[in-house]
Amino acid sequence: MTGDMDMLKQGLSLTVLSAPEPDVMMDINTTPLIDVMLVLLVMLIITIPIQLHSVNLDLPVGAPPSAVVQPTKVQVDIDAQSTVHWQGVPVTAEVLEAHMAAMAHQQVQPEIHVRPHKAAHYAVFAAVLATTKRSGLTKIAVIGSEQFVQ
Repeated sequence: MTGDMDMLKQGLSLTVLSAPEPDVMMDINTTPLIDVMLVLLVMLIITIPIQLHSVNLDLPVGAPPSAVVQPTKVQVDIDAQSTVHWQGVPVTAEVLEAHMAAMAHQQVQPEIHVRPHKAAHYAVFAAVLATTKRSGLTKIAVIGSEQFVQ
């Protein structure tokens, strides 16, 4: 019997030794990590102060700033005979340029409103615009363009 036991022991040991071992699990257990992250998220949400629906503003104190000076308006008309009028008075090209040069040196430049007539020559209108640009005036408006709509 001892022989059978020896054979049995050898057989068992052979089967035990030859049986494949289970694979070692190489994945990380993420369950505790997720639990910790959820606890931190809940703590963060609880510790955030309640949002107020008001806005605190630091308003200036004292007198308000002075009123902005409105620029004067200068009317330049070009009639049907292509004559240029400065504030209703007919002027030559030299006088027009002198008026615009004087206006350009003012601290607050005036607004130049150019109103050409429908029958006026374009060359005269272009000369008036070129004079305003040469003088350094930047506030120019063309008035009465609705007369050109057909």
